[in-house]
Amino acid sequence: MSEEPIRIAMWSGPRNISTAMMRAFENREDTAVIDEPFYAAYLKLTGTEHPLREKVLDAHESDGQKIVDILQGPVPGDCRVFYQKHMAHHMVAGIHRDWMTSCRNAFLIRSPEAVLASYSSKRSHFRAADIGFETQREMFDHEADRFGTAPPVIDADDVLRDPRGVLLLLCARLGIPFSERMLRWPAGPRPTDGAWAPAWYDAVEKSTGFGFPRPLPAEPLPDHLKAVADASRPHYDRLARFKLRSDAVLN
Repeated sequence: MSEEPIRIAMWSGPRNISTAMMRAFENREDTAVIDEPFYAAYLKLTGTEHPLREKVLDAHESDGQKIVDILQGPVPGDCRVFYQKHMAHHMVAGIHRDWMTSCRNAFLIRSPEAVLASYSSKRSHFRAADIGFETQREMFDHEADRFGTAPPVIDADDVLRDPRGVLLLLCARLGIPFSERMLRWPAGPRPTDGAWAPAWYDAVEKSTGFGFPRPLPAEPLPDHLKAVADASRPHYDRLARFKLRSDAVLN
């Protein structure tokens, strides 16, 4: 009998180096990736207007159970590791979460202020639920209760400051070997990128590795975005208490 593959579900929110993380894992020799598999289902169930909405619905599976079957089925290329890039806010009513027990779940966070400074340049009208901090916390707490210990959490800025150190820690927690190939990748689009890539992936398509943390804009967030940041902050702070920190980041 062949060894059961390792399925990694990385739960993030938008504008949070999640695609760069997918690039890092895809560049491993032992890993297949899938890009936001519940995106089309989320759009269909909520009716939310997003860039390239119709293209996404035409190109991707929108039946939640069929998506779960894909995530739990054969791994593309018969790879040992299946890295699943997920957006927490996609897990709305009508999409069950029981399948998560088949995965090693991890959480990628970024400060609400940094997320909103970036996300607001792509969409002008949205709610706190659209950036997923509360759902991330719900999932994190559920996993912590299930195992009696916190699942792995990484912060985007920590990854950018010390990608090798943080990814070493993350791989150890996920039970997979670290690969130096995770630190550099070829520029350009990928066949595995979702149909939404033209609207969202312009910067990562030019990248060949992790960049540097960007400072927040000098101007404070406008009041309507500050209200979203304030609502999201307690959920971010809850997860941030448990984030993996390398010595390079600590120093």
